[in-house]
Amino acid sequence: MRKTMNMDLIYSFFDAANMHRWNDHLRPMDLTELDKQAHKMVIAWVLAKFEGTEKKESVNWRKLIEHAMFSFIRRTILTDLKPQLFHRMVIEKEKEMNEFVLREFDARVPDMEKKFRERFIAYLNKGAMSREDRILKAAHYLATSWEFRLVYNANPSMYGIDRTKGDIERQIREYADVSGVVRLFFGKDAFDFIDLCGQLRFQQRWARVPRIPQTTVLGHMLMVANMVYLHDADVGADDATVYKNYFTALFHDLPEVLTKDVISPIKTSIDGLDELLSEYEKEMISSSLLPLLPEEWHDEFLLLIDDPFGGRDGMMIKACDLLAAYVEAHVSECYGISSKALSAGKEELRSKLLSLRTDVDVKGLIERLDAMHI
Repeated sequence: MRKTMNMDLIYSFFDAANMHRWNDHLRPMDLTELDKQAHKMVIAWVLAKFEGTEKKESVNWRKLIEHAMFSFIRRTILTDLKPQLFHRMVIEKEKEMNEFVLREFDARVPDMEKKFRERFIAYLNKGAMSREDRILKAAHYLATSWEFRLVYNANPSMYGIDRTKGDIERQIREYADVSGVVRLFFGKDAFDFIDLCGQLRFQQRWARVPRIPQTTVLGHMLMVANMVYLHDADVGADDATVYKNYFTALFHDLPEVLTKDVISPIKTSIDGLDELLSEYEKEMISSSLLPLLPEEWHDEFLLLIDDPFGGRDGMMIKACDLLAAYVEAHVSECYGISSKALSAGKEELRSKLLSLRTDVDVKGLIERLDAMHI
């Protein structure tokens, strides 16, 4: 039986960690497509929340999430085309471009669940943008703008840099009707929240363990969220569950921006450390994170980030978290970069995954990953 939670699709998302952005500019840090898509979804959540609180109109969260995934799939297939060329292709060669994207998708994910594929085709052939698409486009350009601030400071005299700056500002102004866009662009209201989340692009996963690609905490968070959504699509979860599970997964490691990562061996070796860390995280969330968001969002946000692996769906989210980490270790070994620590970590993850009591097809997903030629 074909499933939406498909390892070929999961790997195609992960492979975006190999897509480097702004690679024709001097960069103070590596900027990857996986991280950009993750930051985009954080910003999309903020913009959609503003839409709900200011326009009193509910957002179709399922459509927002799935269209973000469809846009991500298209971007991974079209690689890192210059924005000017990409937009011209959309205008002049949209039909041919969409046919190419679908052929490539079918080649990369040959056993995709039928209804997901049909919705992807409908997305490619859609006419006018929906409200959710406009939110995603606005989030896309705001995430690009955040990256550009880093790039601009390293390239202030580069030829064409000011034209690029002007292009980004013009693109953002086209979505000024989306609630929150103007304020975020000028660094007001919840900008500090998305800026803080962006700092998780600086934090590498698997500290002190050589790996390729070197993924970040923010990119990992999106991998987990996408897998959670694919699982929920397979089991027919209702809209409220889809929203809660996806954004719980997207924000599950957010406290690490306040505490940094504490590796498992240290947690398990020092009595009471887990409790101390949990208490400290709650204090920091209350004092440093919540004030960055409108007060009327606080209760809901706390529900999303408090105990992400607890509750009815917590074990499923934990399975996706461990599976994302397993993919990180496995792919690096496939590339020929390994170590004693990485191999031991991978085997521990595999053991934990196979022992979990969850409806995620962990065994089948691992077997497919092991069989793939990477």
